[in-house]
Amino acid sequence: MGRAFEFRKARKMKRWAAMSKAFTRIGKDIVMAVKEGGPDPDSNSRLRAVIQNAKSVNMPKDNIERAIKRASDKNQGDYKEVVFEGYAPHGIAILVETATDNNTRTVANIRSYFNKCDGSLGTSGSVVFMFDHTCNFKIKGDDLDLEELELELIDFGVEEIFEDTDEDEDGKEITSVMIYAPFESFGSIQSYLEENSIEILSSGFERIPQVTKTLTAEQIEDVEKLLEKIEEDDDVQNVYHTMEETSV
Repeated sequence: MGRAFEFRKARKMKRWAAMSKAFTRIGKDIVMAVKEGGPDPDSNSRLRAVIQNAKSVNMPKDNIERAIKRASDKNQGDYKEVVFEGYAPHGIAILVETATDNNTRTVANIRSYFNKCDGSLGTSGSVVFMFDHTCNFKIKGDDLDLEELELELIDFGVEEIFEDTDEDEDGKEITSVMIYAPFESFGSIQSYLEENSIEILSSGFERIPQVTKTLTAEQIEDVEKLLEKIEEDDDVQNVYHTMEETSV
């Protein structure tokens, strides 16, 4: 398996544990999608993708509809996507994706987390080159020939396709298929899957570190302190780093 498979395997247990955090994140995604392309998911591909993601974390339909309605209100402020780059202790590069309606507040908060945890906030471009910006799709794997699908998607830049397993609320194992490709391939792959009636369960973007660094248990604790502070911030959408992670 490739880097995307290992990256996903290691991060699965570290994803948004708190449902409220996931809902907050998706709520912002809905606002940005509606502001960009309007409230109709049939004509707004970005909004369609966000709604799929909302369903994948069991966000109630009423919540989704209310969020779209609020986002359509002229008085609803917009969120700006801002990326922060820096270093945690022990030379670990960190990339922070935020969605904020108050950049001054967000900058001050992110800087304070780095300072308090012996890290350093860097300038734009200081670490982003260490990560590959990818898009991903989770699709239903029923009756799909993965080899055939991979051949069909090669022209769209797809780099990895593999089976992924999760558990439902009853503990039953569910198998799906993950697709990873470069960031810019998102739109064309989304169109292909929809045109061929392949159900998209969720989709999104990730930054996969090109090289990771192994730390001692004590050093990992130092880095985790910073990561936890950053991840708890309401403006933060995603956090990526170059510390070696394990899947257990």
